[in-house]
Amino acid sequence: MSAKTLLRSLLAYQAWANDEFVEKLAGMDPSRDVEERHAAVRLMSHIHVVSRIFAAHLKGVAHGYASDNTAETPEPAGLRAALAEADGWYLDYLETVSEQELAEPVAFTFTDGDQGCMTRQEMLTHVVLHGGYHRGEIGRMLARIAVSPPWHTYAVHLHRGEPARRLQGERDPAEV
Repeated sequence: MSAKTLLRSLLAYQAWANDEFVEKLAGMDPSRDVEERHAAVRLMSHIHVVSRIFAAHLKGVAHGYASDNTAETPEPAGLRAALAEADGWYLDYLETVSEQELAEPVAFTFTDGDQGCMTRQEMLTHVVLHGGYHRGEIGRMLARIAVSPPWHTYAVHLHRGEPARRLQGERDPAEV
């Protein structure tokens, strides 16, 4: 499997998982578990902002963010649309970048002023892993308040998208 093929799969997973989580947050009663819901929306906003920052790094343009989150907490519906747009941008970007370009290092400045340098491939991987880390954190928060978090693993995504994969795992009873 090529790096682009794997990244395409991971970025599609990210888009699906982001949507699943924001949909879950939007469906929560805003008057219940106010602090946890707010913290979860803030984390999803953080995922979005970091995604936009790294998109700007990949494009070689200024991102305009002074920190890694917004000052105001967005509403889930608006955040869902913003995440979908950003996730779509990444999938489109991957279609335009070459394998050679994926290996190119890109120097950038973090929002805290520290300097960084990563290859384009590392940046794309970072965006996916960063989001997964925080969605896991949100999942734990939801579980603590007795809200079932989305079942958002990469394996679930692959099998929902391609149900025939389940059949490939079946064994002949004579082999067992």
